[in-house]
Amino acid sequence: KEAGKALGGTVNDVVLAMCAGALRTYLEEQNALPDKPLIAMCPVSIRAEGDQNAGNSITALLANLATDKPDPPERFSAIRDSVQAAKSVLSEMTPMQRMLVGALNGAPALSGAIPGLVDRAAPAFNVIISNVPGPRTDMFWNGFEMDGCYPASIPIDGVALNITCTSSGSAMHFGLTGCRTSVPHLQRILTHLEEALTQLEESAV
Repeated sequence: KEAGKALGGTVNDVVLAMCAGALRTYLEEQNALPDKPLIAMCPVSIRAEGDQNAGNSITALLANLATDKPDPPERFSAIRDSVQAAKSVLSEMTPMQRMLVGALNGAPALSGAIPGLVDRAAPAFNVIISNVPGPRTDMFWNGFEMDGCYPASIPIDGVALNITCTSSGSAMHFGLTGCRTSVPHLQRILTHLEEALTQLEESAV
């Protein structure tokens, strides 16, 4: 929260910037960093305040992760501007139009279930990153405090890495699920996430 406020962004912007920094470092280690920036598909809620209806009400926006930019503050600004631009477009749409946009953004990935189709219609994004709000207070069960809550998401053909975050109390927990073949040594990204946050904190001073 402090880093986001100091850099003129939100917690979600910091989460995306952490993922972007971690992926850039990871891909550099693999000698596989592309010249073009990675694009993330981010599910976002479009539920109106006070809406208590059952079921999900979400769409999906595409965020430029600016992994082609080596400077963390510059990368953060590019991510923030990309997300704000996408949200601005969505804000001018009706709820039905927003859901349609989300379906169109995610459709190429869903087609990965059809053998061979992903090679002909690759998704417009490289990674799925989502932030699911959890309880705002610390949780207990039979007197034991919950230390962490790490979501397990689903990688799909054409998108071999899924990063899902969830909050609990004052903590943010990152769950990374990936294909072992396409994303070897996946656990290294966890360390790079910490490093990316440190870089953002240092640049915010």
